[in-house]
Amino acid sequence: MLSLTRRYHFSASHRLHSPLLSASENAAVFGKCNNPHGHGHNYVLSVTAAGEVDERTGLLVRIKDLDRLVDEKVLHLFAHHDINRDVPEFSGLIPTTENIALIIAGLLQQSWGGYLDGAKVHLERVHVQETERNGFEVVISAAPVINEFRREGVLVHA
Repeated sequence: MLSLTRRYHFSASHRLHSPLLSASENAAVFGKCNNPHGHGHNYVLSVTAAGEVDERTGLLVRIKDLDRLVDEKVLHLFAHHDINRDVPEFSGLIPTTENIALIIAGLLQQSWGGYLDGAKVHLERVHVQETERNGFEVVISAAPVINEFRREGVLVHA
């Protein structure tokens, strides 16, 4: 099995705040990330596809198809947006980078076949680098997961 990892960049803002916590608890848990006006990051998204090379083309995946999937289903949704307000998936979800990675993995899984139809590849990993020191990764099983993603598949790299 062979894999390809493609990197994408996007900037977005968010505020880490839980309605289940008091103001002082939010401040203690999230620190400066609980700023009422939010804060931004320059994220690096890595998407890994794994599978078999197409005998006809010699390619694992057509890069333009993968790029179109990520652009249309992820970057248009997140880039230059306030994640709390502009991304519907976060209407009731705290936009931690852990949750951002999980949502992105789910969005890619849901549309994978429509963009990469015929390719003998599956989505293997989604990694979101938030800062130089914090990155979060979703590892996806080889079996396709449609319309859901596995929360237990999160690996945290700090």
